[in-house]
Amino acid sequence: MLDARLKRLAEILVNFSVEAKPGQKVLIQATNAETPFVTALVDAVHDAGARPFVTLRDKTVDRALIRRCTAEQMEAQARYELARMREMDCFIGFTANRNLSAWSDIPPEKLKLYNDILARKVHMECRVPDTRWVVLRYPTPGMAQLAGMSEEGFEDFYFSVCTLDYARMSKAMDPLVELLARTDRVRIVSPGTDLSFSIKGLPPVKCDGRMNIPDGEVYTAPVKESVNGVLAYNTPSEKDGFTFENVRLEFKDGKIVKATANDTDRINAILDTDPGARYVGEFALGVNPYITKAMKETLFDEKIAGSIHFTPGNSYDDCFNGNRSAVHWDMVLIQTPEHGGGEIWMDGRLVRKDGRFVVPELECLNPENLK
Repeated sequence: MLDARLKRLAEILVNFSVEAKPGQKVLIQATNAETPFVTALVDAVHDAGARPFVTLRDKTVDRALIRRCTAEQMEAQARYELARMREMDCFIGFTANRNLSAWSDIPPEKLKLYNDILARKVHMECRVPDTRWVVLRYPTPGMAQLAGMSEEGFEDFYFSVCTLDYARMSKAMDPLVELLARTDRVRIVSPGTDLSFSIKGLPPVKCDGRMNIPDGEVYTAPVKESVNGVLAYNTPSEKDGFTFENVRLEFKDGKIVKATANDTDRINAILDTDPGARYVGEFALGVNPYITKAMKETLFDEKIAGSIHFTPGNSYDDCFNGNRSAVHWDMVLIQTPEHGGGEIWMDGRLVRKDGRFVVPELECLNPENLK
């Protein structure tokens, strides 16, 4: 018998996140598959009258493929996967991470082939703009360890976060959407950070359970060449099996002109993937009240209440600032007092201080009002 929480989560993903309709095709892509959850998703898709399709992947097998791949191999695999993706109306993708460092020893030039050919063509250029999609992580002992919690405690936390009342959160986001829509200049100030840019004319988008689970952010994008200043991220960021720390980016007229981290050569190799990787495709504010600390899992960390993420790389079509890239790297700055505090200013008005909204119309997004 399926865990009732799995069934509830599957129903949210199918009926709320991707809104599968009768007769539509839904691709379920499970990496390091947890078959009870895959089964729950298949059942929920059938219950909605839609048609489920399943791809099962494994990070260890993918590592073996990518480590010795050729450009021709990636091009062929991209053609096969792209043909299938083009058939789909909806996409639900999840990973049950066993080891965040599973890809850490893949040669950088091979990762570049994977990201620039397969990931870009199948996901950035097809799945993201042309399907209704949602991605998530599945709880594992490794994730519990990263969160500093017992396995049982983490599962309880996970299902609380992932099955919250997203419809209520969505309504509370509306005033922030309205504010961002009429804002021109943004300034972000934190220890080691002083960054300014424009968001004029770029439509804000609510992330309220329809693209990520867990969810809880509102994003827009900077005018591509408007970003100037310095941003020092204060959370670890896992990318391609390596954990980056102490990331510091310097911007001039939108471009990252200097990047340093605990592995400066590695971060610059990623930012040199293509010209767009040194420009920013997304600016977002995190508001999920149940997520309060980083755990080296981007889908959680970027939703931390009182955080922002500022994303080198590709811009989404629904808030497109002209930047295209095979990279889309969400790195997080937390501005709560425990992390040094900070301020967000919009058109000269202080909007958020030390992670809390300080203007009356946005107080509904402070954590105590969303739980």
